[in-house]
Amino acid sequence: MGELRRFGVSIEAELGDRFDAHLRAKGIPSRSEGIRDLVRNALVAAEWTGTQEVAGTISMVYDHHRRELLAKLMDLQHDYHGLTVASQHVHLQHDACLEVLIVKGPASRVQGLFDRLRAIKGMKHIAITRTTPGHRP
Repeated sequence: MGELRRFGVSIEAELGDRFDAHLRAKGIPSRSEGIRDLVRNALVAAEWTGTQEVAGTISMVYDHHRRELLAKLMDLQHDYHGLTVASQHVHLQHDACLEVLIVKGPASRVQGLFDRLRAIKGMKHIAITRTTPGHRP
C-alpha cells in the first residue's frame, strides 16, 4: 500500500450502525477497509464505459436440451471473437448447465455480448461480474 491519506466522514448514526453491522457480517476488519472496498468498486464501475478495456465474467445457466440456444451461444461467442479469454462448462443437473465466460476487451463490446446473451430465449439465469484488468491500484 502506498502513502495513506486520512479524511473524515460524517454520516447519520443509523446509517453508520448499519454500515458497522454490514462490516461485521462480511468479516471486514475496519471501517477504513470497508470504505476502500466501496471506493474501489465505484471506480471499477466507472471504468465500464466506451472503449475502456475491462475484464469480468459472464455466468449463464441454461437448459442444454434447447439446441437452438446452444447454437445461438456459439454464434454470439464467434460474433464477439476475441472477448472470451477462457470458458468453463459444468453440468449441474440432467438438463441444466452452467457456463462461465472470462471476458476482456472494450467495455461497450463486453456489455454488448452480455446484453445479447441475456436476450436468448431459454436462458434460465445470466449475470455479469464487472472487474478491472488491473491497470490502476
